[in-house]
Amino acid sequence: MKKGGGLSSIRRMIIRRKAKKPAAGIAESSGAVQSPTTNSLSAMVAAGPKSKKKGSGARLWMRMDKLGQSEVLECDKSMIVKRVGVPTRDLRVLLGPVFSHSSNILAREKAIIVNLEFIKAIVTAEEILLLDPLRKEVVPFVDQLRLQFSQRSPRRIDGAGQLAIHDTEHLTQPGQWLTVSEAVEGFQAELPFEFQILEIALELVCTSLETSVADLEGVAYPVLDELARNVSTKNLERVRSLKSNLTRLLARVQKVRDEIEHLLDDNEDMAHLYLTRKLVQLQQSEALIGSMASNNITAAAFNLRRLSSVRSGSIVTSNYSNDNDVEDLEMLLEAYFMQLDGTRNKILSVREYIDDTEDYVNIQLDNQRNELIQLQLTLTIASFAIAVETLVAGMFGMNIDCQLYHIHGIFEAFVGVLTVVCVMIFFVVLGYARWKKLLGS
Repeated sequence: MKKGGGLSSIRRMIIRRKAKKPAAGIAESSGAVQSPTTNSLSAMVAAGPKSKKKGSGARLWMRMDKLGQSEVLECDKSMIVKRVGVPTRDLRVLLGPVFSHSSNILAREKAIIVNLEFIKAIVTAEEILLLDPLRKEVVPFVDQLRLQFSQRSPRRIDGAGQLAIHDTEHLTQPGQWLTVSEAVEGFQAELPFEFQILEIALELVCTSLETSVADLEGVAYPVLDELARNVSTKNLERVRSLKSNLTRLLARVQKVRDEIEHLLDDNEDMAHLYLTRKLVQLQQSEALIGSMASNNITAAAFNLRRLSSVRSGSIVTSNYSNDNDVEDLEMLLEAYFMQLDGTRNKILSVREYIDDTEDYVNIQLDNQRNELIQLQLTLTIASFAIAVETLVAGMFGMNIDCQLYHIHGIFEAFVGVLTVVCVMIFFVVLGYARWKKLLGS
């Protein structure tokens, strides 16, 4: 009984020690983790999957307003959608891998989605959100934006849209209106903010494509001339790589050109790109409703008359008040469409030169192939003539009784005559082949 009790007590002690070891390990590990970053780690753990989800889809964006004030932000899709008010599906044009090499200019109610080569941005009437501003291809675009808008001040007139915005802020205050001539002068000063952004983007994209085409031309013509002089495997491989680069470059130019052509073919799509004009009209409507709802009927009537006069003068002398007037944007797009068309023609001229060189090389190869066939035919005729002499020699070489064997000196004469006959056979067959134009002259 004592032994059994001792064994049971020993088992209980072992079980207790095993139960205590994990707790001690946890305590030691928790004590080892204690550091100045414990609070931050605990905060991340406490945040749970929400913080992880928020940081997982975040991308680097740069925001710049009309005055050139910019900041770099790290935003995800939800933040961008809330800020610019575009549907989530529109962000696929910028963030989706399927559209990474496409070119799109999409007009929405309050924003323009710009996806041109390396420029991926969302433009509103007040600001621009640029994706991945630190890429080396995008840095010149950022510099151009800063150069364009950094010297502005809040009091400077930024074209038709900005002037109208400043004016509509004081619609309810009599005596704060600009004259029609000042308004028209401001309207004709510059393009709206969104069109200035679009112009800078198109200029950089067209310049980049032209530079690529110029580099391709500098490499293409020497390679093609070398291939025309010497048809070798190395030169053919270089031309093959050149054609691949040319095809990709032509596709890039064609995408941008087709997008601009699509906009030029539809005035309604171009009218939707006038974000500043839509913002001006919205603010004018709100100001008009506010003035009509005020208690001061005289002031409201005065403001209404001033508003109608400014709007009527703008309709006559400006292009920004008519919803169907897209002349400014049409001229802008046509200029870059012609530039892209010229770039495309350069690429097509290089392609034609490649095709001409390939035709020339094929002609050379065909000529060499024909020469080889003629040489083979000549050797075949010679082999036939020699085969006749060999046949006769084989017949006389058999072990048969013949009177010619006993004639003294007959061997030299017989061989000579047989050789002359074979040579005559060769020339006769060769002449027949030339007569049939099977061999060149």
